[in-house]
Amino acid sequence: MASVDQVRAVREKLVADGTVVAPDGRLLDVFPVAIGPAEGAALRDVVIEEGALRTVEVGLAFAISTLFLCEGLLANGSDGPHVAIDPYQVERGPVGGTSYEGVGLRALEEAGVRELVDVRDEVSQIALPALLHEGSSFDLAFVDGNHRFEAVFLDLVNVGRLVPEGGIVFVDDSQLPAIQRAVEFCVGNLAWEVERAGREGGAHEWLVLRTGPRDRYDRPYTEFVDFHA
Repeated sequence: MASVDQVRAVREKLVADGTVVAPDGRLLDVFPVAIGPAEGAALRDVVIEEGALRTVEVGLAFAISTLFLCEGLLANGSDGPHVAIDPYQVERGPVGGTSYEGVGLRALEEAGVRELVDVRDEVSQIALPALLHEGSSFDLAFVDGNHRFEAVFLDLVNVGRLVPEGGIVFVDDSQLPAIQRAVEFCVGNLAWEVERAGREGGAHEWLVLRTGPRDRYDRPYTEFVDFHA
């Protein structure tokens, strides 16, 4: 099993450097795409507090959040899996108009946790229902993928079914209106609760959400709490 020290060393170097070298020699900026060290520490700490042994993440990117998650899992004595969903590691994606060039996967290799992480290279709107179909379950979910309303709405609804009743969903970039609206739906209609919130600089705010009773997914179809601004 990988060591917490090895994971921490690779993660700290990524944060300190702020750039990674793509296979073609280009320098890619890690921030503000990746979460910062304060948010990462909050994510790791909630993994440890919850005693999480199995986690799922939407958005691998440069693997900063993944390494924080793995650090928490290793501290809990878990050998995984951690499922990371990202269709843009090796295919067309947002960095330079191409992809993340596999740099996130390389970071996992360097940290010794590649075998701990099950990478799903599909969009989350396909990958999360597939996990549900497989009968997978997780102790905690981190959502930091496509930030358009329809995408994050589906991500939240689906991960809410993958974690247990009263489980944790950690949401990045909650300062964005689309993400705020999706969270408001879950709070108003699914009885989720905001347990804590945080901010790091001007680029990232986050929420730690606790899911509500499972039967809220089967509420009467006439029951609806409006959630627009």
